[in-house]
Amino acid sequence: MKSQFQKKTAKNTESVCSKPSCFFCTMNEPDPSLRKARIIKAFQDLPLRNDQEHVLALSSLWNIAMTQPNDPEFPSLGIFECMAKLIHKGINDKKWLLSHQNIYIPYYAAHTIGSYTMNKVQFAEKAVESGVVFPLIELMRGKITWVEQRVAVRALAHIASHEKIFEEAIGVNEVEIVELAMEIAMTCLKEVFDKFVGLEPSKRLRYHCDLVTRGLGGLEIESRKAEEWASQIQCWSLNLLNCFACKEKSLNLICKREFLIELCGVWGGLANPTSPAVIKLLRSLCQTKIGRQSVANLQEVIRALCNLSRSSDDWQLMAIDCLLLLLKDPETRHKTMEVSVVFLVDLVELRSIGGRPKVGDTITQALLQDYHKIKYGDLIFQRKKVERALKETWDLKVDRKRREKLMSEQEIRERKSMVRQLKQQGNLNFWSGNIEKAVMEYTEALHMCPLKMRKDRLVLHSNRAQCYLLLRNPEAVISDTTRALCLSSAVSPHGKSLWRRSQAYDMKGLAKESLIDCVTFVHGRMKSGQTERAEIPSYAARMINKQMNKTWLFAPAKSRSSNNHEELLESPGDSESLN
Repeated sequence: MKSQFQKKTAKNTESVCSKPSCFFCTMNEPDPSLRKARIIKAFQDLPLRNDQEHVLALSSLWNIAMTQPNDPEFPSLGIFECMAKLIHKGINDKKWLLSHQNIYIPYYAAHTIGSYTMNKVQFAEKAVESGVVFPLIELMRGKITWVEQRVAVRALAHIASHEKIFEEAIGVNEVEIVELAMEIAMTCLKEVFDKFVGLEPSKRLRYHCDLVTRGLGGLEIESRKAEEWASQIQCWSLNLLNCFACKEKSLNLICKREFLIELCGVWGGLANPTSPAVIKLLRSLCQTKIGRQSVANLQEVIRALCNLSRSSDDWQLMAIDCLLLLLKDPETRHKTMEVSVVFLVDLVELRSIGGRPKVGDTITQALLQDYHKIKYGDLIFQRKKVERALKETWDLKVDRKRREKLMSEQEIRERKSMVRQLKQQGNLNFWSGNIEKAVMEYTEALHMCPLKMRKDRLVLHSNRAQCYLLLRNPEAVISDTTRALCLSSAVSPHGKSLWRRSQAYDMKGLAKESLIDCVTFVHGRMKSGQTERAEIPSYAARMINKQMNKTWLFAPAKSRSSNNHEELLESPGDSESLN
């Protein structure tokens, strides 16, 4: 029975092959023992020859590695040594690299290594034994272009992810690999913009265009795929750093102040939504003593984690985990508390998230673990708002629960009636333009409303958020909408609260958070059938357009290149009032 590779190549070789040493004929050899011997010989000969068959052979090997990464045939017959030699030859023999179509070969070779080492530790062991690490590091150094650098980072990240061979694979190159990965993570977007996206179409390297489009062509496809690839370079370099952080290696390098601060600004837009690269690295750092101390000393990093913890981002739970790790360490608790408590207090009623139950209770325990010291004056916080937030948490999660358990049914009924009246009065004042009065009535209703009336409290928080929105108080809007969303269903979050929080984040200049909330809001409306013909509301479309412009992956690079930041950020919705 023919292999999948044989089936794929048979059609081509039947009509065009005229050489007894043809690589594709070797792959299609029906005799198993002869096929094995010929493949071994082919892998030995490929780096020594110079003909046009190289690119076709490498392209086919890459395709098989991508579709069948767990197939042991080629790894057992010498493919890693062959790929390493081809990369080495491309770096050191420019004449060979620029002849025929050999310019494609180092890319395909590195990509093939990365695919075969992705899942199987035994393949990764064989790759390291075959000497692939040094040629990959050479590509990481930028010896050819960013295209080859991308697949080299990918391959090294896969190799380093296998704990069994980590030391052997990295060895004496640890410091250089870490420094290169850090540099690539912070500069790759500018590199791709300057060397490809920002160039006139006629000035882009032809082989780069062919690789990113796979022959489909078209300027729009080229630019879109280049953006995706740039995001991948960044994510894979951060994943590589995460391999070191998990093993507590080179933490003194990774935890440099400048790098951690710059890391907080890294976001891949929507081009690579499945990779938690940045927050995954930060969580790994927070699981180490050195990492926690470094993060706790940087309010910018803590604040970025706090913003993520109060967002619709898929990695919200990871941000919460980071903050909890910092709060549970006595050496980092105090510094973290002074920044994070005013954010986390909005999440104490969060139920399940990411499959983890009672997340809000876990946050409450972390915040209140030494509350008695604050209450009785043994622990002094410099900021009154921290003390107020902790007192509010204590009242909501401890005192109020205890009081309501002791209430009679008659008292509960009376409170429910009072809440309805206050809500109606708040609504009347809101529509009559007396916004401050409406805030007061919604606030009183929230104090009266029993905790079990989650839906009523949700609406009150969301209504009060709308008032704060009109009063241009974005932080209060975010607080109230976050509380409303914690009270709503995780499967179907409260739409109005998402939209209001998106507007508040826009006021604060937090474009990423605004965009994610707005996209989640639109998704919910379309899913529930609230829009005719699945059309995005115009106001939401304007917000998405505005924030997509601001969060475009290459926005900083284009800004530096054009020296015209204001023109870059302008969009049709910028001048319109949120009200």
